[in-house]
Amino acid sequence: MLGLHQFARAWDNEQTIETVMPVLFIGHGSPMNAIEQNRFTDTWKNIAKEISIPKAIMVVSAHWETVGTKVTAMQHPRTIHDFGGFPKALFDAQYPAAGTPEFAKQTQDLSTHWKIDEDHEWGLDHGTWSVLMSMYPNADIPVFQMSLDVRKKPEEQFALAQDLFELRKRGVLIIGSGNVVHNLRMIKWDNSAFDWAENFIHTVKTIVDTDNFSPLIQYTSLENYKYAIPTPEHYLPLLYCLGLKTKTDSIRYFNDVTTNGSISMLGLLIHQKKEAR
Repeated sequence: MLGLHQFARAWDNEQTIETVMPVLFIGHGSPMNAIEQNRFTDTWKNIAKEISIPKAIMVVSAHWETVGTKVTAMQHPRTIHDFGGFPKALFDAQYPAAGTPEFAKQTQDLSTHWKIDEDHEWGLDHGTWSVLMSMYPNADIPVFQMSLDVRKKPEEQFALAQDLFELRKRGVLIIGSGNVVHNLRMIKWDNSAFDWAENFIHTVKTIVDTDNFSPLIQYTSLENYKYAIPTPEHYLPLLYCLGLKTKTDSIRYFNDVTTNGSISMLGLLIHQKKEAR
């Protein structure tokens, strides 16, 4: 039997919503994508041009893990350089977007089944600003982040995302920033992907295309997951994006490339079928 919030979502799925924002999962890869121009950043830039201008952007980044779910609620989030060993130009990069306490509060209110705490310390980590530098270089759209709760099971994180669907109808572009395959211990310096990486990506896409995401939520049952997802933080943002998909949405893949053998740049654009390009 459907619970009350599941019934509401099922009803929502049958409606035609003209103003609902798309959802993006972005394989963000190297922090250097923030200051380089390449085929990945060109695609991010083009996607930003083809979708509606959002009222705000919420990012679920692989690089913000917390105990309990948190949402940034400051007026002026700082640019966090959460990496090492890169050129000075990357550390000098700033993304001075405003925050949005208003949408942070709405996010808290919409999450009727899960407690979300305000955060005034974090800011924007490179999982966020490294992709927004290309998408919205003027930093003129308010940005806030929601953290990954290390205590929540994958199915709970998926359910939390479902509670936040209303944000799409209020003009918020929700981005999950991570990588479907992310294994830094097996990096290699050529362009060939490991077989297990290609096989895992193929498995993920095949399951996504069935519109039954249960196997992806229970990802530890997937073949090659121990190589593809040695730690889950880069994979979990994908579940948030899939949790926000409705029956009236289509999915388009982009940047389906694996770099350094074990880093998938695969992205997903989830958008209303009437807006299919």
